[in-house]
Amino acid sequence: MRAIRVSQALIRSFSSTARTRLENRVAEKQKLFQADNDLPVHLKGGGADNILYRVTMALCVGGTVYSLYCLGWASVPHKK
Repeated sequence: MRAIRVSQALIRSFSSTARTRLENRVAEKQKLFQADNDLPVHLKGGGADNILYRVTMALCVGGTVYSLYCLGWASVPHKK
């Protein structure tokens, strides 16, 4: 019985009434991303997008370098 009450409380806390507090900003985002300002779409969001892009590129380059290092290390015979 207690589990039923807990599940009902969770359902009530995630009900559709909580979504009414969010405002619809789709039109603003459409204007932002459709503006002709010679920026690639993955950087049109501003500074946060720029930082996220640079961190992602750094992780990709770092992972590629590390994987090449591991391949090189594995290709050399080791003394036992």
